Amino acid sequence: MDEPILKPGDRDYVGALASGLEVLQAFDGQHPRMTLSEVAARTGMDRAKARRFLLTLHALGFVKRRGRQFELTPRVLQLGYAYQASNQYRTVIQQYLEDITAELGESSSLAVLDGDEVVYVVRSAARHRLMAITLSVGTRLPAAYTSMGRVLLAQLPGEEFSAFLERVPLERYTETSLTDRDALRGEIEKVRRQGYAIVDQELDLGLRSVAVPVFSGIGELLGALNISTNAARVDMETLLTTYLPRLQAVADKVRQNAR
Repeated sequence: MDEPILKPGDRDYVGALASGLEVLQAFDGQHPRMTLSEVAARTGMDRAKARRFLLTLHALGFVKRRGRQFELTPRVLQLGYAYQASNQYRTVIQQYLEDITAELGESSSLAVLDGDEVVYVVRSAARHRLMAITLSVGTRLPAAYTSMGRVLLAQLPGEEFSAFLERVPLERYTETSLTDRDALRGEIEKVRRQGYAIVDQELDLGLRSVAVPVFSGIGELLGALNISTNAARVDMETLLTTYLPRLQAVADKVRQNAR
């Protein structure tokens, strides 16, 4: 069995490391540059503590300073590269997704579950843009409102899934967004039975997607694969009869080759 996850206050929990990582994660697309005061506010730290971590990260080369403002450096990418390099099967999946884009003209992605969100770890983008935000490797979206998220939630053990349902905020992104917890539970159970998920304009108007889980040859869950498209261009029948079988074929190839 896996070791229990440490909590703040446990003897082996290194609070300084956790705080340093929290400072790094405070920077994002909406906050690419921040002052010391802004970092302190974003992380909930006092200024003195935030200053020590920023200066340490600056000394290590992960943060650079321009006057009163701090920003991340390209060295942060080494952390992501280490993750990608340790998962060689993603290089194979990248090629499969690019093949889908070339064949169907649609964007295709691989995502994993991280907390209550999905994180894009491999992506092949089509020329046309589907959402107001730019989707790329590292993008995070709410699991409850994405096809990949629902596929991954369907793989959770019962207790973990129930805990997710109890804590996750359900928001009305569009008129079709599920905001009833029992309805969301029923939808995830349906996904678990049928082995795929379709989300139709629940996160963004016009965005329609289909996803399937992908496993290694030894049964390890690697993530979820999806194809996303525009609802005005691709109807549900095409999604089910053309796009879904294409994704299932890729998932089967990955299972045969990822050991």
